[in-house]
Parts: sequence; structure tokens; C-alpha cells
Amino acid sequence: MFDIGFWELSIIAIIALLVIGPERLPAVARTAGNWYGKIQRFITSVKSDIEQELKASELKQIMEEQKAELDQLKQSLHQTQSELERVAAADYLDEAIKPAEKPPEPESPPADPAAKDLNAPSR
Repeated sequence: MFDIGFWELSIIAIIALLVIGPERLPAVARTAGNWYGKIQRFITSVKSDIEQELKASELKQIMEEQKAELDQLKQSLHQTQSELERVAAADYLDEAIKPAEKPPEPESPPADPAAKDLNAPSR
């Protein structure tokens, strides 16, 4: 922030000693130190508040993006559900309209065992 070196501080201290005097200089230095500390704490507080607001706005933006994605997923789910219901209803109607099919009749075994041997393939 400020680029104040040793010599600059020395000159300020000498001028303060001459202007304020040796009796009041410690009280003035203590007051100036308190003010400096308060200013530093205030600046730190403002920085942390700004950082919190930035994080809150980022989180809010992420939440909005997630909500938009969730809405898209809900819409897709509803479309899929309605499509499945439509297909299920169509299948149900197809089954109801189809005539009853006869199951295939099982082959009846030959009545005569000798006839069975005649129909058997030769080896």
C-alpha cells in the first residue's frame, strides 16, 4: 500500500517530537496506533464481507443452474411416463381386440406300438 522505509519513519518521528512535544508524544502514538488497528480491522471485515457475498452469489448461480437441469429432467421424465402410458394403453387395446388364439394341439401318440416302429427312422 504505502512504501514507507526506515528513513521516512525517522523523519516523521522527529517532526512529531518537535511539533507535539515529548510529554504528549506517547499518548498521540498510542491513539494513532489504535486508529491504525481499527482501520485494519475495518478493512479486513469489508474484505471478508465481499468474499462472502461473492461466494453466496456463486452458490446462488450454481443453485439456479441445478434447478434448470432438474426442471429439464422432470420434463423428460413426464414425457417418458406419458409415452409409456400411451404404449401400455395401446398394447392393452391390442390384446383386447385380438381374437383368442387356440393353443397348438399336442401331437397324439400313436395307438399302436408297432406303428410307432414303422414310423421310426431306420439306422
